Amino acid sequence: MPLDWSPFVDLVRRHQRFLLTTHVRPDGDGIGSMLALADVLQRHGKSVRMTVASKFPPRYHFLDPERHFKQFALPGEEFRDTDLVVVLDTGTWNQLGDFGNFLRSLAVPKVVIDHHMTQDDLNAHRFVDATAEATGRLVFEAITALGGPLKETAAQALFVALAMDTGWFRHRNTTPATFTLASVLVKAGARPTAAYEHLFEQNSLARLRLTGLILERLRLAHGGLVAYTEIRRSDYETTGATPQDTEDLIDYARSIAGVEVALSFMEQPRGGVKVSFRSRERVNVAQIAEQLGGGGHRFASGAILDTSLEEAQTRVLHAVGAALNAS
Repeated sequence: MPLDWSPFVDLVRRHQRFLLTTHVRPDGDGIGSMLALADVLQRHGKSVRMTVASKFPPRYHFLDPERHFKQFALPGEEFRDTDLVVVLDTGTWNQLGDFGNFLRSLAVPKVVIDHHMTQDDLNAHRFVDATAEATGRLVFEAITALGGPLKETAAQALFVALAMDTGWFRHRNTTPATFTLASVLVKAGARPTAAYEHLFEQNSLARLRLTGLILERLRLAHGGLVAYTEIRRSDYETTGATPQDTEDLIDYARSIAGVEVALSFMEQPRGGVKVSFRSRERVNVAQIAEQLGGGGHRFASGAILDTSLEEAQTRVLHAVGAALNAS
């Protein structure tokens, strides 16, 4: 059933100072959705600020050349002068990082626009549709409900959101409606060729060096049905890469013939291990991630484990093996 955006339109009309955010280690969907909504709200005469408790990935700088995005850090007093917060592409506390503690302290209306199944109670107005291929689609619906305008900058941001969360239209969440929306965005000024060149043909040497380490560490488990690799904290200093450079690298593990589940284990700067899951058909990795305190989609999900790299691998491989046996 289509979402009813009239409550969102009413909130926009009744408020003036907006604060937009997305999840830590933001991806193309989170960033594109945030930038597009900010563009339209500003054209409606609203004051808009954007922040995330994480660095802005350099590969997406072309979408925000004037650097309107600001990195969040506690106590966050500079962002307290707001009367409505919009959280995009996540609905869970652990995906907000330090911004989550700040959000709890704000006594203002909150909105969640998201397409993930896993949701916490953020005490927010929820506009959530897990059938949407990207949060960018939901932001497009919100913009349409507001009456636009959808200019070239917002169209380009939404195209990136849509394309990146469908694996550039390769993943199973791609439908005929996905291509219809892509066509609308191109007609509004999105430039797919320029976006692709920025995203996939402008790699830093550091990212390529990190890619080499990930490929070297690829291993198989459960009779070749599972492929996994790891990123250690020391790898960033060794290669000059950043955590944002890890985006999409799990696809190498998923690309191995016969693999049903791909895993990436990333040691976190503050401790713990972030686990990314990708699945083909047999296993619902969102259910595995939820068992470990995370969440996501059937074919793509994640979790953060407060443990060592070795223990995280043992626990996750066991859980994935059990899911494969039950499938």
